[in-house]
Order: sequence, then C-alpha cells, then structure tokens
Amino acid sequence: MSKATDKDLIVGLDIGTSTVKAVVGEVLPDGDLSILGVGEHKSRGMEKGGVNDLNLVLQSVQQAVQQMELMADCHVSSVFMSISGRHVQCQNESGMVPINNQEVTQEDVDNVIHAARSVPMAAERKLLHVLPQEFVIDVQEGIKNPIGMSGVRMIAAAHIITCADDMAKNLVKCVENCDLIVDQTIFSALASSYAVLTEDEKELGVAVVDIGGGTIDIVIYTDGAIRHTAVIPLAGSQITSDIAKIFRTPMNNAEQIKVNYACALKDMVSMEETIEVPSVGGRPSRAMSRHTLAEVIEPRFHELLEIAYEQIKASGLEEQIAAGLVITGGTAKMEGAVEFAEEVFQMPVRVGAPHSVKGLVEYVDDPAYATAVGLLQYGKQSSNNKNKPGRTGEESMIKRIQSWFKGEF
Repeated sequence: MSKATDKDLIVGLDIGTSTVKAVVGEVLPDGDLSILGVGEHKSRGMEKGGVNDLNLVLQSVQQAVQQMELMADCHVSSVFMSISGRHVQCQNESGMVPINNQEVTQEDVDNVIHAARSVPMAAERKLLHVLPQEFVIDVQEGIKNPIGMSGVRMIAAAHIITCADDMAKNLVKCVENCDLIVDQTIFSALASSYAVLTEDEKELGVAVVDIGGGTIDIVIYTDGAIRHTAVIPLAGSQITSDIAKIFRTPMNNAEQIKVNYACALKDMVSMEETIEVPSVGGRPSRAMSRHTLAEVIEPRFHELLEIAYEQIKASGLEEQIAAGLVITGGTAKMEGAVEFAEEVFQMPVRVGAPHSVKGLVEYVDDPAYATAVGLLQYGKQSSNNKNKPGRTGEESMIKRIQSWFKGEF
C-alpha cells in the first residue's frame, strides 16, 4: 500500500493493451474510498495482455503515474497491478482435513485451504488467487464461515487462478523500473468485478464480461462466490484494425473514429449521418457514411460476443446467471453494445461503471476505468483484512477468513 505522510493511499495500475491507467485513492475514516488523482497514457509495447517491448511499456507506465501524482499532489511508492492474457487459467479444486478438537479453528481453515491449493502446478505457472467458494462440515454444505462450528471433517471448495510466471515477471519488471513496488498482481476481471458488481448480483449469479483493447476477460459468480474465469485473446483492437483497413486510415485515427462514432448495430444509425475519415500518405480527408462504419463494426462485434457466449456456455453456468450480464471495459461504451449483447446472450445486460467511490468521481465514471478502480477496492479490502494491533483473537480470525473470500491468500 502506498502511503503519504498523513494519508492512507492505495494505487491501482491497469496496464492494458490500448491504455495504461493509474488511479490513486484515499481510504477515508468512515472506510469509503475517495479518488484523488488519475493518470492515463496510450499503451505501447503491449499486445493482448503481454509485454513485447519492456522499454515502451516502462515509458507508458511512467507517463500515467506521473500524471496521476501531479493531479493528486502526492508521491506513490507501490501499486496493485492488474494482469490478463491468454496465459491466465482457472480450475476448481477441493481439500479435506479432520477437525481438531471437534470445533473449527483458524488453524483448521488454514490447513483445508492449503489442502485445496496443493494441486500439482507446472514450474512455469504462478499462483494468483485462491478464492474459497464454500465449506462443508460433515453433512452440512454451503458454509461461508466455518470458524467455531462443530464437526469431525471439513472440506473446502476453492477457485484457483494462475498465470504464466514469466509474463507476470515482465510486467513487474516494467513497474519496478519505474521505482515502484508491486504490492500484488490481480486478475483484471476479478478487479473489475469489485468495481462494478453489487452483492445482490453476486448472490443471484452474474457474469462480468470486460471487453478491453486486447482481451475479453470473464468472471462468473454464483451464490456469492467465483465459479469460473476466462480470457479471450480478442477484443476492441480487432474492431480498430477493421476500421483502419477498410477505411484506409491510420490506426490512431481508426481508434478515434471507433471511440467517437462507432455503433454496434447498423439499424441504430441514420443513413444520412456522415463522418470525416483521415487518409494516409498526406491525402485529403474523406466524408464517409456512419452507417457504413456500423456495417463494418457489427459483424466483428457479433463475433466477439458469440465467442464470449460460447465461453459462458462451456462453463456450464449459463442457467445460473439469474442477474444477467454486466459488460464493462472501454469497448462496452459503444452505442448499441447493450442491445446487441441482450440479443446474443438472451439475458438482461447492463454496462458496468465503477460505483461506491467519492472524490473525483467524474474522472472514473467510465467502464474503461472498471479495472483500475477495482484494484483500489481490492487493495482497500486487503488493507482492512490485515491483522491490526489490539484486535482480539476472535476478530482476527473473522477478518482472516473474510480475507480468503476476497482472494487474499
């Protein structure tokens, strides 16, 4: 956690394929999170969640962090960092231990979580999160907090998220070369879910589909716990590439056209509306129909949604997502995205922007900031769940078990 002399600061660093976003927040005395500053810079050296040029990524991170520090008038020393990419994998595992003294203690919980996470893992894999789903004591199922309960045997079910160790090390190296410490590396979609979901949605069952520039990150909750996570190495950059090639315009201009004028459904765009499209090689700009732009975007966006839908169906949890779908990330802002997603997924869909924050809310009230703000929420929860001087043993145990449910293992 990053600290100033008189403030309790947390910093989230979202190194995406399209942009690097840095957000600093202060934990207020009442426990709320106040946004103090944001920084954003075009991401260079990243492709589909992976680093392909360390120096370019380092420069992008430096620019975003400096902008954030200038706005917040502070100096930060460490960050919570997001990670994504096709190398991120998940699995559901369980562990079993006998209960000592016939009453569950913190040591029993430690042991059963350790048993659940003790699955064979390749040397090149890095453990990101062990997220307990529920506990079973003898014949009683669906237990959220087993401490103090009586029984003979306890089983823990957990969702485990791993990533390629070298991929994580490359990102950490970029950040450390900016004189920053990485407090923890967090899966992007997990962070986003902290920023955009409500507790009711998690209990009912909900899927978060974070459509960024290089990847689509998915996390599915049912009964208040994460059951499935996935990464699809296709996203908004595919749409930008299509615009650039078909309209014969530079990639930077294609991205601006997508941000300013894109619509996912051509039927929502007037035939008469025109946009100006810059040309390459010094040629003059051209006036093009916005309806034609939508005709280019619609099939690609449909393809992205179909792939995400197939991933959710493959998880076997489609029928358990009673609260529907929450789409977030920069591409989710596109006009017509909700309507198109409801058509494809055949369930309620809403756009998820960060909520439950104070301060400079207007700067982060945007689906593109879901991961960055979610990192702050994750960091705040991490800070709350650490043992503090003067806490009683019972309070400490309760906080520690809560921390496991927040991924702090």
